[in-house]
Amino acid sequence: MAVAAARFGRQAKRPYWGFCIKMTAVAVMGLCFIFVWTMFTSPSNSVSTRIESFDNIEQPPGSRSKRVSSSERKVNGTSVALGGGHEVKSEEREKKEVANTKKERVKKKLPEKVSKEKQLGSKEKEKEKEDEEPEVVDGKEEGLDGEDEGEGEGNGNAEGEGDLIQGVDQEFEEKLEDDGGESEKRGKKRNKIKGLVFDPKAHYHWKSCSTRSKHNYIPCIDIEVVSGRLQQYRHTERSCPPSPPMCLVPLPPDGYDPPVHWPESKEKILYKNVEHPKLAAFVKEHTWVMESGEYLTFPQNQSEIKGGVLHYLESIEEMVPDLEWGKNIRVVLDIGCTDSAFGASLLDKDVLTLSLGLKDDLVDLAQVSLERGFPTVVSPFGNRRLAFPSGVFDVIHCSGCTVPWHSNGGKHLLEMNRILRPGGYFILSTKHDSFEAEEAVNTLMVSICWNILAHKTDEVSDVGVKIYKKPDSNDLYTMRRKKHWIPLCKGNDNPDAAWYVPVTTCLHTIPSGIEERGSEWPEEWPNRLERYPDWLNDKDKLIADTKHWKDIVDKSYLIGLGIDWSSIRNVMDMKAIYGGFAAALLQQKVWVMNVVPVHAPDTLPFIFERGLVGTYHDWCESFGTYPRSYDLLHADHLFSRLKNRCKQPASIVVEMDRILRPGGWAIIRDKVEILDPLEGILKSLHWDIRMTYAQQKEGILCAQKTTWRP
Repeated sequence: MAVAAARFGRQAKRPYWGFCIKMTAVAVMGLCFIFVWTMFTSPSNSVSTRIESFDNIEQPPGSRSKRVSSSERKVNGTSVALGGGHEVKSEEREKKEVANTKKERVKKKLPEKVSKEKQLGSKEKEKEKEDEEPEVVDGKEEGLDGEDEGEGEGNGNAEGEGDLIQGVDQEFEEKLEDDGGESEKRGKKRNKIKGLVFDPKAHYHWKSCSTRSKHNYIPCIDIEVVSGRLQQYRHTERSCPPSPPMCLVPLPPDGYDPPVHWPESKEKILYKNVEHPKLAAFVKEHTWVMESGEYLTFPQNQSEIKGGVLHYLESIEEMVPDLEWGKNIRVVLDIGCTDSAFGASLLDKDVLTLSLGLKDDLVDLAQVSLERGFPTVVSPFGNRRLAFPSGVFDVIHCSGCTVPWHSNGGKHLLEMNRILRPGGYFILSTKHDSFEAEEAVNTLMVSICWNILAHKTDEVSDVGVKIYKKPDSNDLYTMRRKKHWIPLCKGNDNPDAAWYVPVTTCLHTIPSGIEERGSEWPEEWPNRLERYPDWLNDKDKLIADTKHWKDIVDKSYLIGLGIDWSSIRNVMDMKAIYGGFAAALLQQKVWVMNVVPVHAPDTLPFIFERGLVGTYHDWCESFGTYPRSYDLLHADHLFSRLKNRCKQPASIVVEMDRILRPGGWAIIRDKVEILDPLEGILKSLHWDIRMTYAQQKEGILCAQKTTWRP
């Protein structure tokens, strides 16, 4: 042994063996250091709360044997420790090692990608600075979320993927957004998900928007670059800036106060929250709205129509007894918004009226309607289709609206024909139309086979009311005279394609088969909310989705987030699927705008079928509404589905800040890797983070917007 040791010692003195022994010692010490570091390092993820049930977040852990270690639940800014346990610690260590490995891979790929963006994106950055983009330090938003995903025809519906509404049954949720053959698979093939949604290293320094519209800025409607003799500053068609705005819309010059709570807001609103020079002149000329101190008041039963809105509704019911408000009539579109009295009175009859604010006027009555708490969307009405599917409105109403129905080949009326349900009603009331205009409208009505059910000039209001009915079969189309012929649409013209699609001068055929949507009138309200028509496939999905959101709303949202629901009236579901979230809130005194993204499966027709309202939208652009419109925003896995679409995902957060009122709430459910940097962006906007909570890779973030402006 001594001889062998001596021989080994002589060999160790040689340069080669000495080097090997030293490297072995260094490797062993490195492994020991990694082991010790893993044992004693605590998770640093800011969204790392753990409790047992993702849906019942208001309940503390029910079993002491499964306490969570080193985690907190934060509600209303107060941290509540949840306890500790050795077994959970070891599990968290394994998750941390996997997360660290993924982060190292991302870091290796990041420099090359960022360097490419520096070469390709310099011109875009110059444009963004002109739009007052916030300064981003130590990181960039563009390029980190992968390439822009191609948009499909119409509203670009594509076959869905998983990760939709996490929390109850992962397998169910992965299948939920799959079309299952219900909708056409349109659009280009989706790119593979690449990169990050938000750069976790980015820092944001915000600026106020310096726009002509000031505190009422609507980016895709208001023109901010005016040249030559152009005096108006609103688009006749939707047209968005080259780069999404990355500035914050200022508050009204006289300040902003929380809106009057519902239902008091039906009768009065704070004037300074909607103040506008044109509105001040409008108030002086009309009796249905009055200025009373700091409020705008709306006397009961007063409207643009003499005799009151109740008398107007009663006269319509007398003219067409089959038109039963709140029963077979549930979803109504009111063109032009006017004074909102029509929708306000129908609300008492269980009718949900969506007002369409047209931006060809400067009075901003749509903003008044939203402040009062009525469903309203803002959109130009020109040569493009409105962002609704075909055949979804039970009634379309136009009272004194300025739409020239007979001009431009009757395109506006043909668009009404597209979105009106087969057998639906069109109510048109006007004062003293010219003989030529009335004859042109009558000729157009004959050409599209709308049957006039009643025509009456009311003696009290001196308003001529005409009620038309759209045909519920194709029989009348085959009997038309060639003199008034408007051709039928070709088979490849999708009537549900609505996003940036021009109005076509043709008539879509009426669905005839029982398996086709629109062939039968929906059940009477409220049965239609839970009755699923024959044309729907896989009804088990819909039943499960309804139960899923009811459980979450009842057990978590209403009692576990610290939200004062008495202050909530206008709600938006930014990524609706089947309207389950809106249905779960039906017993609350709120209304929900269900937004179906244009790249998602087209489930919006079913949402209308249930007696709810919604619209299509692409969240890479600004939404058609005024700033400070909504009290609560709900985003369920919205950001994880936009990885390949939006070049600047942070602009979606800026848009949320624009449309949410000060004091409003946002509930965001998504992957933890998205919520972590998103929390940092919201903090840079001075939002109060009221709660963060995660389970495995999924999390929820609840935040409240403040009145801070840069």
